[in-house]
Amino acid sequence: MNKLLIVLFVLLITSHFAHADTIYIEDEQNLTLRNAPSIHAKGLKVLTVGYPLTLIENQSKFDFIKVRALDGTEGYIKERFTSKKAPLIDPKDVATKTITQLQVDNGNLRTEINDLKGKLTPGSSLEKSLANERDQLARELNDLKKTAASAYQLKNERDELQERVVNVERDLQQFKLENQSLKDTASQDWFLYGGLLSLIGVVLGFILPKLSWRRKNSWDSF
Repeated sequence: MNKLLIVLFVLLITSHFAHADTIYIEDEQNLTLRNAPSIHAKGLKVLTVGYPLTLIENQSKFDFIKVRALDGTEGYIKERFTSKKAPLIDPKDVATKTITQLQVDNGNLRTEINDLKGKLTPGSSLEKSLANERDQLARELNDLKKTAASAYQLKNERDELQERVVNVERDLQQFKLENQSLKDTASQDWFLYGGLLSLIGVVLGFILPKLSWRRKNSWDSF
């Protein structure tokens, strides 16, 4: 079944191309194949005299017909400049016409280049516009550089401030440790002082009664 469909498809295509009409460029000048049926449409390629084309649509639109070139490019061309028979072409005439067309194209290109040069001449509106755009971009670049410099400076100041905070916290912690050490030392000193006073009190408690007893005996001996 699939093979039968393929065979039918091939036969349809073959019959289509077999019945396709071939026409030829007959105009005295080379013609342009365009992408739409209008003389203002975009040109696809230049067709020389005697160039064979495959007719796709024979119904003319504004005297244009749709054709296909040898490389498969499809477009529109005026019907009155074509013929169903290949014209007799003199190679010298073809060369002359080709050179003439090239000279015309070269002149058109030179005109376009001169127009572009004129637009870029000093003091022209295009030059002023480009200069203004350049200056605007330069100002924006300077602003970005200033912003980046400010951000970098702020980052440095922030890092410096954080370092100072860390140093202050370290000093504060050291001060707390030293203060606690002094408190512990003072407590130990007061403890020692208290113990010493207690010891002195105990010693005096033993010594004073004896001194009083000896003094009393010395008075009794008199």
